[in-house]
Amino acid sequence: MVWMALVMAGLCEMMGVYMISKYNKTKTIKNLGLLIFAFTLSFAGLAYAMETLPMGTAYAIWTGIGAAGGALLGMLFFNESKDWRRMVCIVLVLGAAIMLKLLS
Repeated sequence: MVWMALVMAGLCEMMGVYMISKYNKTKTIKNLGLLIFAFTLSFAGLAYAMETLPMGTAYAIWTGIGAAGGALLGMLFFNESKDWRRMVCIVLVLGAAIMLKLLS
């Protein structure tokens, strides 16, 4: 259950990063509300996971999901470069997060 909460927190982190970019383009109360909501859920899920998991592992996985997801969202929705080297780096980040889970 804790791992599910951590993954959900990472996905909320991705949504929060997406909403930052969206809010910068269109400053509406809806976008601001979704931004705050996403980060609130993200931090709450991380805090819950850290009650059981080691801080370093939980934070690294949460950050990895957010960073890799943010890069993918940028490629999909904001016309950022889809260069193969960027894709390799995303795979490395996700691979490192998976290895941390397997080792903890």
